Amino acid sequence: MEIDGIISAIVIGIVIGVLGRLVIPGRQRIGVLWTILVGIIAALIGSAIAGAFGVADTDGVDWVEWLIQIGLAALGVSALDRSKARRR
Repeated sequence: MEIDGIISAIVIGIVIGVLGRLVIPGRQRIGVLWTILVGIIAALIGSAIAGAFGVADTDGVDWVEWLIQIGLAALGVSALDRSKARRR
């Protein structure tokens, strides 16, 4: 992976993480860096899942891929929030 791929993964991860966080109602007890990390991981896994189903490269905007990524980010943020709440 080249430097532009890493930078684009970080930017997409930020967007996916924030959108995933917005999907979950209420306040989350995780920081911005955790949200970005969850977003990056969700973007990578979501792209792989979309590629496996053949919906990663379509004409125009890849809405299905975005929905998969946002859903994974929401699950990740929710799981991390719950694990932090149990520790307190």
